[in-house]
Amino acid sequence: MAFLACNSDLVEDARLGDTRARERLMDLCLPTVLGWCARLGGPKVDAEDAAHDVCVVVLTKLDSLRDGEAFVSWLYGITRRILAKHRRRGWVQRWTGAALPDIADLDADPTRSHDLSELSVAVQGILERMPGKQREVLVLCDVEERTDEDVAALLGIPVGTVKSRLRTARGRFRKAVRGHRVEPQLIGLTTWGQG
Repeated sequence: MAFLACNSDLVEDARLGDTRARERLMDLCLPTVLGWCARLGGPKVDAEDAAHDVCVVVLTKLDSLRDGEAFVSWLYGITRRILAKHRRRGWVQRWTGAALPDIADLDADPTRSHDLSELSVAVQGILERMPGKQREVLVLCDVEERTDEDVAALLGIPVGTVKSRLRTARGRFRKAVRGHRVEPQLIGLTTWGQG
């Protein structure tokens, strides 16, 4: 999360139209935005496409940001809205039959790729079935390893609400993993919040 260390001066310079500051800000933000999109978007969302859309919105709306200190929360809010739009688009594509093409990775070990793919699909499926508010808190706290206070600031909710949602999400995740066919691979994930 290198961009979290960016100062409000960089955000202010970018907001005022400084091209180099905008480029630097986007360089700092893109890895985190892409991570949010990949983990929160679900299997039907192209994370790179969604992250691109987030960057476009950020660059076009940056001058509307009033408080540079609120940049991370503002960025996360944009990401949430873009992901919702992309999930709706994925739902429409599923019902209209439009499929995204598969791209083969010729250098990958097929067995390892299969195992990782199966695990990834299983985890993403479990996350996708969780209520959105629980999923986002689980991803932000346990996958991105953010503090409860950071997540509360990002979402604009009390720390106690973050803790409650996280406890519920971890329980729901553990319960979903217990009966899953790749359970041995996921067993390490079921200890979330028990340490």
